[in-house]
Amino acid sequence: MIDDATREETCEVLRANAEKTEQGGRPAAESLEALRGGGFLALRTPEKYGGAWAGTAKVARYLTGLGRACPSTAWVAGTCLTAKNIAVRCGTEPEVLFSDPDALCCGSGKPDGRGERGAGGVRISGRWANVSGCEDAAWAVLGLLVDGVFSFAAVPMADLAIERTWHMAGMRGTGSQTVVADDVLVPAERVATVSPFTTADLMLYSITVLGPVVGAALGALDAIGAMFASDRKPFMTTYQRMGESAGARQWLAEATHLVDRAERTMLAIAHEADTTEVSEKDSPRLHMDLADAARDCRSAVERMLDLHGASGFDTANVLQRYWRDIAVGSRHPHLNPYLAVEGYGTALTG
Repeated sequence: MIDDATREETCEVLRANAEKTEQGGRPAAESLEALRGGGFLALRTPEKYGGAWAGTAKVARYLTGLGRACPSTAWVAGTCLTAKNIAVRCGTEPEVLFSDPDALCCGSGKPDGRGERGAGGVRISGRWANVSGCEDAAWAVLGLLVDGVFSFAAVPMADLAIERTWHMAGMRGTGSQTVVADDVLVPAERVATVSPFTTADLMLYSITVLGPVVGAALGALDAIGAMFASDRKPFMTTYQRMGESAGARQWLAEATHLVDRAERTMLAIAHEADTTEVSEKDSPRLHMDLADAARDCRSAVERMLDLHGASGFDTANVLQRYWRDIAVGSRHPHLNPYLAVEGYGTALTG
């Protein structure tokens, strides 16, 4: 398993290259190499193929730590983990997919492709949007309909085209471009129908999204903590330091409490997914908690920006990047708050 020294070294590389990642629209080469060398791309590679097959709680902690340094790169690590988990669950020829346990994988769970069975395998065509990390990935695990049946195909990225369609305010460095297949022949053993995902699987997938968001909120707190430790003072006041202001102390406490609550909620769900037989009836409650944790992160960073003032939006200030990454990442469908409320209300009323 990944030790503390390796984790810290990896995070330092990600932090040093976070701006380069954002400007390049994809994880910096140095950051990807650090993920690979540190074992973070093998978190959900099965042990028999040289990976960790880490539980949900460890995944949550690792992705949160990476997100504290660079949310976009942590997001790509989470997408890799999800793609590998789906490949294992579906049995899409894992011996080939995991011949390199540290390979970067990407994917999409939307069935935006079509497959036709024929001689030599399945011919697939389709367009999958928002595929994070696709420009650097070795494999894509893609949802599609084969003879009308929801399936997944494991496809080498070398057989696919990429259209650069990712133009977002936040999570810019995820490189979530559109992947295109045009009559690509895939061996039949790399295409499999989908068994229903368990609630534990769905919690894992949601936490691969929430972890980088919580990490970003912690990174923003780091920036605010540095401001309180400096000689910065509230403008147009007689205070000599930020900490002299009772209002500033309260805002800091509220922001910290919100981030701590989001992290505690996430880790509690992860622990439950690892240690309890969570069932479909648990799903609405757990999704509600996940959505609340994401909203806590958004609320926290708003207080931090109030503390920092307009200069927090300077493009050279790391706080505005964390704010944008949280704003975009926390609105992933896995964390949708109004659908979470709808689902929970439906469950409560039968």
